[in-house]
Amino acid sequence: MVFPVMTQEAAAEAQIPTRRESSDLFGVALLATIGIVMLAWIGGLVWGAMAFFNWLVS
Repeated sequence: MVFPVMTQEAAAEAQIPTRRESSDLFGVALLATIGIVMLAWIGGLVWGAMAFFNWLVS
């Protein structure tokens, strides 16, 4: 079975679109949003567990 091999000339001629600035900013904003939501969710779970056990022992 023969696999096509990319030569150095074909690799040099490949045009890769570069829109890095806006996509990087969007990615960082998305990761920050996910991180904040995860922290709020975990905080809510911890608060709920503390309230439950506080109620349980009272």
